[in-house]
Amino acid sequence: MNQPDPQGPGKDSPSAPDITPLLTVLNYFHPLTPEMESFLKAHVTAMSVRKRKLLLKEGNHCEHVYFIVKGAVRGFTREGQKDITTWIVVENELVSSILSLNRQEPSIENIQVLENSELLVIRNEDLQRMYEEMPAFNYVARKLLQHYYADAERRAFIARLTKAENKYRHFLRHHEPLANRIPLKYIASYLGMTLETLSRVRKKFSSRA
Repeated sequence: MNQPDPQGPGKDSPSAPDITPLLTVLNYFHPLTPEMESFLKAHVTAMSVRKRKLLLKEGNHCEHVYFIVKGAVRGFTREGQKDITTWIVVENELVSSILSLNRQEPSIENIQVLENSELLVIRNEDLQRMYEEMPAFNYVARKLLQHYYADAERRAFIARLTKAENKYRHFLRHHEPLANRIPLKYIASYLGMTLETLSRVRKKFSSRA
């Protein structure tokens, strides 16, 4: 499975892609200055990626942060022949391998597009320039990290639960729109249960509705 080149699709995209959705999300966390917005408009590129393509392969270095305008993306790792989904996100979320991006070390996970997706992309070196040249952007980054740390805490909580029904109930509480959108095999993997178990749990929940 080949990884898409973030710079490749960008060549076929408009020179100045519409990054309004990205700006809206970033402004929600902390107001951007005109300078920040101008920098992002000049350095963010657009790319279209078909489902099942990899944005990042385990063992490679992560050099980009992706914003999902349309579509769905998951993170996963492999243990022998087993495929383990570690997270799933959809529109208006940022995705990357934080460990690889920040430490400049090989990624321990794969990042895969689950649906035909429209993404906005920024290079890590451009982000670093923003942190250094526009100190106020560090507030934006801190708020974003807090948001994604909370997501990681919720994932860790699910992993500690032992009953399948409790795992699925917690999943619905925070990710209900994904329940009928994402293939069940990925949801089951994310929740740490077999597909058969997830199917039984879903039937129980449906019968209670």
